[in-house]
Amino acid sequence: MKKTIIVMPVANEESTIGATIQEILDFRYDNLYLYPVIDSYSKDNTEKIIRSFEEKTDKVKCIFYEKSTGVISCYLEGYRQALNDGAERVIEMDGGGSHLPKELPQFIKALNDGYECVWGSRFMPGGSMEHDPLYRKILSSGGTILSNLVLGTKLKDMTSGYEAFQRDILMKFDFDKFLSTGHMYQTEMKYYCRKFTYKEVPIHYIAGKSSLKWKSVKEALVILFKLKKHEKEVFK
Repeated sequence: MKKTIIVMPVANEESTIGATIQEILDFRYDNLYLYPVIDSYSKDNTEKIIRSFEEKTDKVKCIFYEKSTGVISCYLEGYRQALNDGAERVIEMDGGGSHLPKELPQFIKALNDGYECVWGSRFMPGGSMEHDPLYRKILSSGGTILSNLVLGTKLKDMTSGYEAFQRDILMKFDFDKFLSTGHMYQTEMKYYCRKFTYKEVPIHYIAGKSSLKWKSVKEALVILFKLKKHEKEVFK
């Protein structure tokens, strides 16, 4: 398999991160690596646990991002370091239990089949959202409908994470030029990638503690209507 690196922002996950890392390491892919990205927001033993795996295997590289401004900046820093380390594919997933490691093989298969981007979808047959309050489900599904309408995209899920890219796709972007620093990032990326070959695969999203606030919704709407004019800025 081509060198594939999973980028996984984590914070305060000491109760689950060890099991998550081990589940990923148990896959029998020769060239699969894991880059957990952590910052000073994490106050528990999460980093210590990650470092213990890093000491035992070259499959895990702990990235402490001192200049972090939040989870999206950690995603993008993870991309940078993965590309610098020769990743031919990059998979983005949550480290807090919302994204299931057991669903990784379908992303890897789609990349092996030649798709340039692979999107996890909660709203296609086989996908689901669990433990999310009703308002979150409404915002996520409504956000997809509105985004498709405004941006001309045709995805079944425009607001989810858990996604994968071929190296050439990520190399096209100037990550410093992205508008989004919060939840809207996922929609922004999908919009920029709409002309590349892609596949949606079903995911089972397990909700944790929500960080979505109404202020974030307002900010997302502002960004949504800026994307078309901003698109040229993000491509190198």
